[in-house]
Amino acid sequence: MWLFFALLSAIFAALTSILAKIGISGVNSNLATAIRTVVVVFMAWGMVFLTNTQKGVFNISKKSWLFLILSGLATGASWLCYYKALQIGEASKVVPVDKLSVVITLILAFLLLHEPFTIKSFIGCVCITVGTLIMVF
Repeated sequence: MWLFFALLSAIFAALTSILAKIGISGVNSNLATAIRTVVVVFMAWGMVFLTNTQKGVFNISKKSWLFLILSGLATGASWLCYYKALQIGEASKVVPVDKLSVVITLILAFLLLHEPFTIKSFIGCVCITVGTLIMVF
């Protein structure tokens, strides 16, 4: 089931890039990010109330709060940079560079989470990096 949702995520992320590139024309990238963020907030909280899981907010540990807040700050920084890059660059070049996050995530997962880094992971990282460089330059 995770693969199904991961594929949907990739499809929606692709749509996000194309729709954002069209929508950001003539709009300050920070303002565009703020508008997108408000929509995401309403959508996320809508799902929380739709699934009746809002009471779980009181059961979240301090550690989880800290890391969720840090994750939110990283997301915000990522979105601000992404929208600025998308505004001044071509989507066909910005998006592949943004997706180098896959390589960075694998490296960080190995270093910080002690997840296995196999030969397949290494080859995949090299392929993604080389593919990105080919698309961009």
